Amino acid sequence: MTKLKEVLDRIPLVSWFVSVSSRARLPGFEGMTAYDLWETYSMGIVQGAFTLRASAISYSFFMAIFPFILFMLNLIPFVPVDNFQVQFLEFVNGLLPAQAAGSFDNIFREIALQENTGLLTVAFITSLFFMSNGVNAIFDGFERSYHSSFNRNMLRQYFISVGVSLLLTLFLLISIVLFGVVEYWIALLRAQDFMTQSSTEIGLIIVRYVTIIFLLYVFVSTLYYTGTKEGRQTRFFSIGSVITTLLILLSSYLYGLYIDNFASYNEIYGSIGALLILMIYIWLSANILLLGFELNASIRSLKARNLK
Repeated sequence: MTKLKEVLDRIPLVSWFVSVSSRARLPGFEGMTAYDLWETYSMGIVQGAFTLRASAISYSFFMAIFPFILFMLNLIPFVPVDNFQVQFLEFVNGLLPAQAAGSFDNIFREIALQENTGLLTVAFITSLFFMSNGVNAIFDGFERSYHSSFNRNMLRQYFISVGVSLLLTLFLLISIVLFGVVEYWIALLRAQDFMTQSSTEIGLIIVRYVTIIFLLYVFVSTLYYTGTKEGRQTRFFSIGSVITTLLILLSSYLYGLYIDNFASYNEIYGSIGALLILMIYIWLSANILLLGFELNASIRSLKARNLK
């Protein structure tokens, strides 16, 4: 029995919850009890400098997002896919809070209209550097976990960050192209009167959200799987990835409601209000990303402890 459990057992009402949770086996959690998971998970959050790691990740990711979008927008005119620019901008707007998306939309469209090979080269080098720094900051945040025991050397980790950045970029492009293909087939069915106008609109909305959810799920799973040496001891599609994806979707929806109905960043701060909205959104997402990783790390730690 741990010291924490001994203390909790002395509190009448809490001791009952500890007793029940110590017997409850969680499905999908390697047969671990709810209490053991809660204790290990809480220890990882409290002892792992959680908010400091989240702040470092959000800063690096914020520095990476604009060079990445700049590169993508300058790449769009060279992609031989009809309406790819429109599809990409709609996809980006779907990922951002409504007020932030509206503020950045005109800037994105102005950049996308310029075909400049020299700018594309500079944007690629700059975006790759900042993207790799962003992914590297995420991996560094993972390795500083209370439950992480093995660290990569700095050079190896950075090369892995570069590879993961390119892989995620490629997957993003493929996903948007596939979304465009599905959108084309839905429009074709509509033109042949196989679908009504309302069913076409509903179908496009479903395809868009399914694409975003699946893309987010794969991104999170990739980061968890490649982020640390111990990451490959967990399944690629893990319970932490599922919970992180659901929490990011929920927080995005609730944050959007808050911004639209209660906050007044644009009225108070003017044009920089969109930046504040985006920065807070990235910080929330970074915290959720670490929460999911700590869950996977806690499960690995408990599993290793039970095997001893």
